[in-house]
Amino acid sequence: MATSDPSVFLLTVNGQIEGADFPEYDNLYCKYCFVYGHDWAQISGLEEGITQITCKGSQSSHKLIWNFPLETTFKSTNPSGWPQLVVSVYGPDVFGNDVVRGYGATHIPFTSGQHTKTVPMFVPEPTWRLQKFTSWLLGRRPEYTDPKVVAQGEGREVTRVRSQGFVSVSFHILTKDMKKLGYDTGPSSPVNNGSDASAWSTEEQTYRM
Repeated sequence: MATSDPSVFLLTVNGQIEGADFPEYDNLYCKYCFVYGHDWAQISGLEEGITQITCKGSQSSHKLIWNFPLETTFKSTNPSGWPQLVVSVYGPDVFGNDVVRGYGATHIPFTSGQHTKTVPMFVPEPTWRLQKFTSWLLGRRPEYTDPKVVAQGEGREVTRVRSQGFVSVSFHILTKDMKKLGYDTGPSSPVNNGSDASAWSTEEQTYRM
């Protein structure tokens, strides 16, 4: 893979949606999608997907494990609109209806290397008590028609939400040609020059294959 346009840089994302911590719920699955700016384009991989349903293990942590792979590559001419990962967790209520258990979003890490993020989740709440009772009775909980709104923020200030659960995501990030275009995404105080040089040479080799 190579960039023929000298004004374009690449961002490769590998990793996995590791699991979740929702103490009150079980038998959950996760949907994901990427949200990015107008100057970005996805050139490989899936833009959205859905994990398997998983239940809590017998261990003391009682965490949900998905280990669902993420693999995609973006190209862009501008760091503005840097991609975000949006995750939505669903599961059955007491009536067996699939309802949303949490929404969350996180920016893809800016620096190359291995990263792990814990994404705080939230759910929309009805404004009135009667609405809350009716939604519970009918199995129709408040949810967004488009989960991507979670990453945009526009109009979010009028939504009443409640924090609920966490999702863990691991990333392995590679970038190409960002320094050539004048963007420095390296650490502010590098540990040593040798390891940085090695990381960049590995990246260049990856994109020459």
